Amino acid sequence: MTEPLPESPTRVAPRSLVMVAILVAGFAVVPRAVHAMFKSGEGAAAPPFALALLVKDGAAVVGQPTLSLEELRGKVVILDFWASWCGPCQLEAPLVNKVAQRFKERGVVAVGINTSDQPGRGRAWALSKGLTFPIVHDDDDSAARAYGVDSLPTLVVISRTGKIIATRTGVTDDAELDALVRQAL
Repeated sequence: MTEPLPESPTRVAPRSLVMVAILVAGFAVVPRAVHAMFKSGEGAAAPPFALALLVKDGAAVVGQPTLSLEELRGKVVILDFWASWCGPCQLEAPLVNKVAQRFKERGVVAVGINTSDQPGRGRAWALSKGLTFPIVHDDDDSAARAYGVDSLPTLVVISRTGKIIATRTGVTDDAELDALVRQAL
């Protein structure tokens, strides 16, 4: 009968390499996950904005009026960051419109923030889709930057007191948006 050979350094090395790889992966993933949690700003005061109003109540707005977040204080606000060239944005906008109409009598207002787009395109697209919530244009992307928007569509739900309740990137379905609005009410 032969005695088992003691573990050689070459047998230990693969296990050590696996452990090192797991640690490296953890250090790569954890900061991104933590950054994503804090980037949303949940619980923080919503950054103020005053942007050019393009569409209100389903009609084009003429002149140079603006809409500011301060005007909406006391309401639950859904900010929908979008662009006319963004396919997922085109899917989400009618859903936001529907949820905004559902909760309108309870003090909920949606604001479409057309960003990374030309003002004429955003207005024309919103009118062609029959969106009834106000649409503003973020011509220099300052509002998008203030809210940490790095992909479209992005939804931000703001409480009546002006605090960020939730931020969602990508298409948010009706049930999730409904639940977020109910949470804010």
